[in-house]
Amino acid sequence: MSSTPATDSSPHRRPTPSPQYASTRLDVWTMMNQVSASVNAVNLGQGYMSFPPKDFIKAAAQHALVENSHNQYAPPRGRPALLRQVAQHFEEKLGRPIDPEAEVSVHAGANEALLSLFTAFLEHGKCHEVVLMEPAFDQYTPNIVMAGGIPVYVPLRVSSAVDPASAVVSSSDWRLDIAELEAAVNENTRILVLNTPHNPIGKVFAHDELAAIAAVAERHNLLVVSDEVYEHLTYATPHISIATLPGMWDRTVTVGSAGKLFGVTGWRVGWAVGPAHLIQPALSAHTRIVFTTNTPLQEGVAAAFQLAKENDFFSIQRAEYQHRRDRLMAIFDDVGLPYVVPDGAYYLLVNASSIPIPDDYLFPHFIEERGHNFKLVYFFIREFGVSGIPPTEFYSDAHKDLAKDYIRFAFCKTDEGLDDAEKRLQKLKTYLDTATIR
Repeated sequence: MSSTPATDSSPHRRPTPSPQYASTRLDVWTMMNQVSASVNAVNLGQGYMSFPPKDFIKAAAQHALVENSHNQYAPPRGRPALLRQVAQHFEEKLGRPIDPEAEVSVHAGANEALLSLFTAFLEHGKCHEVVLMEPAFDQYTPNIVMAGGIPVYVPLRVSSAVDPASAVVSSSDWRLDIAELEAAVNENTRILVLNTPHNPIGKVFAHDELAAIAAVAERHNLLVVSDEVYEHLTYATPHISIATLPGMWDRTVTVGSAGKLFGVTGWRVGWAVGPAHLIQPALSAHTRIVFTTNTPLQEGVAAAFQLAKENDFFSIQRAEYQHRRDRLMAIFDDVGLPYVVPDGAYYLLVNASSIPIPDDYLFPHFIEERGHNFKLVYFFIREFGVSGIPPTEFYSDAHKDLAKDYIRFAFCKTDEGLDDAEKRLQKLKTYLDTATIR
């Protein structure tokens, strides 16, 4: 009688995860939130709102939740009411008719819309490439890799005519070198990702810049994925969707988010808008990734869209955010640190290169291993009680030095929070004055 060799059933053997997800290294958001909490810092790091949504927005969700017909699966494409509202919103924004049943899809947040698009247009094993402009939101790269693509990075660079270490500069001073972009494109390139208004710079791409990017996309037959989640938060330069440029509708999908639009980041409702031949593949991927997006909050967002106009919501929201932006800039003016004036979104990049860190300052290993920028932010949080995010997390290794002296702060916070930050940063002002005397 033959016997099958026994397998090793040692309790020390464990299933092996994919190398991509085997790392237990903390993500930057959790890490800096934990550092912030450890010293009870004012949290200006992660971009969540520290104030509640407007009452009409909360009421819309509450009403949707108690409606019996809103508690079962939604169609994968999205609830008809929200599809109609998104279509109407984009008809006004893009100046063209939008078919809600073919040219819109609803997703579990903008991030899932991006993953669905990458999944739909990239193939594993085909060396398909995606061009990202750095700094790039940190979810882009893992989403691309998960979909089988290869990210290729082209950085925005500060104009040589300004010195961001000694003076306040504009977000428009961060420019894309079109020749560098063109050089990054080859026969394997499938997608170009654009983010405007931009996180974390606050840059709102001007028409001439968009036209140059569009020309590259057309020459190389690229899909443009335009992340426009901060579309309504602009303060000087008007936001322009690249899909409105001649010839670009047919090769552009615009991604948006109720979380950013209405200040409800926990609702996780987003959308993609574009021609049917681009939306349908993304919808097919979405159906296999999450199948559908939660029903009641889709209905809540649809109602919020309807109510926004009669409440003059977007104008009021923009004025409130501009007040917060100007307030935070004034705080750093008083402290004496230069920054990048954002024309959009709700982040302030502060140049902290003038802050000396003592040579014998002790850093935990999880900070030490991440380099100078993480140490700078850790030191700032621990010593001055205000938290930010290290923007090197938005860069590939090759370009991290471009952001090593910056700290990103979010101003989607209450006046009380900004008041507290101002008081705590007086300690930084004194520290800088002392360092100057030395």
